[in-house]
Amino acid sequence: MKIIDRYRLDQLSHAAEQSERRRKNLNLHEEYTDPCQRLFNAIEPGTYIRPHRHVDPPKDECFVTIRGRMALFVFVDGGAIDKVLFLGAGSDVLAVELPPGVWHSLVALEAGTIFFEIKPGPYTPMTDKDFAPWAPVEGSPDADAYLAGLMERVGGKCQP
Repeated sequence: MKIIDRYRLDQLSHAAEQSERRRKNLNLHEEYTDPCQRLFNAIEPGTYIRPHRHVDPPKDECFVTIRGRMALFVFVDGGAIDKVLFLGAGSDVLAVELPPGVWHSLVALEAGTIFFEIKPGPYTPMTDKDFAPWAPVEGSPDADAYLAGLMERVGGKCQP
């Protein structure tokens, strides 16, 4: 049995806050080969999750907000924003299931944001994500400006 309490989530948020990437996950699945990947994701304002989709093999994803606030961006093939959903505190939306092949990204709108993610396994790092060719590579000089544009769209700030 695995028990995830508030203290454990506080630790996860603290680890995300201290991380260079401003995010950290806590896997509940034992192995990347498990048929169901289950994990808590702590994301902080300023983390850049490059827009991506899951097509090889096609996988759906479910996000359930545990605490904080975040925005889910859904994009069309050319990179234009199709829709923005707000999840978490102050929103009517608490969870979203994305079908396979949908371009998406998430941004944290509050410090201490955590969501629970469920997706089919296995997880294969080389093919898990199809990164959007129109979005900057994480860590590149253009990534900060791209993230700032997303945050501006939702009225947030990149840094806490």
